[in-house]
Amino acid sequence: MLFCMKLIYKPIGLLLGLAAGAIGRLVFSKIWGMIEDAEPPEPTTERATWPKVLMAAAIQGLIFRIVKVAVERAGATGWRNLTGVWPGEKEPDPE
Repeated sequence: MLFCMKLIYKPIGLLLGLAAGAIGRLVFSKIWGMIEDAEPPEPTTERATWPKVLMAAAIQGLIFRIVKVAVERAGATGWRNLTGVWPGEKEPDPE
């Protein structure tokens, strides 16, 4: 039963990941808009400076990771509240 409940959670986790990506893009565009009026530079934008490209990448990575973790954690907590089963590990792997 426990394995079955964890297996049922897999597609829900996938949907939560897609939602986190959409939320992350929205948050990043809002934050970047506070920093600069122009769109964030792509790594292949010739006239963008290295510091600006790296800053955009760092901010984007930080935002996406925080949003992903927050959405996954909220989903796992909600699943446990709904089913009584935690969908992941109980404790971190000892290394």
